[in-house]
Amino acid sequence: MARIAILTVSDSGAAGGRGDVSGDTAERRCIAAGHTVAARAIVADERESIAARLREWADSGIADWVVTTGGTGLTERDVTPEATRDVAERDVPGVPVALWVNGLKQTPFAVLSRGVAVQRKRTVIVNLPGNPRAVAEGMDVLLPLFPHAARLMAGPMEHTTPADSGRA
Repeated sequence: MARIAILTVSDSGAAGGRGDVSGDTAERRCIAAGHTVAARAIVADERESIAARLREWADSGIADWVVTTGGTGLTERDVTPEATRDVAERDVPGVPVALWVNGLKQTPFAVLSRGVAVQRKRTVIVNLPGNPRAVAEGMDVLLPLFPHAARLMAGPMEHTTPADSGRA
């Protein structure tokens, strides 16, 4: 299983003005799937604050994955993807595509999320929207990826999947 950190990006949440429903949703889904929630925090929609926390968690090796919620939309305050790119060492472009494809099954508005996925050191960072329903749908995509990616980043391994076991 994998170690997951959850970062909620919300001005009102960081100010204590509302609960962290999207972070709660991500945490419940991780725990139910057997993953460890290694860290959790809320920060305001400030690019450097977001980037600083992402750097801290990735550089310390506290988690295999960091899941962010919020700040992926089209308003001026939505800067989570930019902050995530600020700390990126490599892109992981298939993850946002999978999130968009899955999201399109629910709403045409899924493509308006600007979320990205990147790798920094041995941590994958992925952005989810702040809507709790979108977080739950995004976790449907991410949960099966967590263990395999964690094993890949941990070190050398044979590149096989369970589907490969029956092949000659």
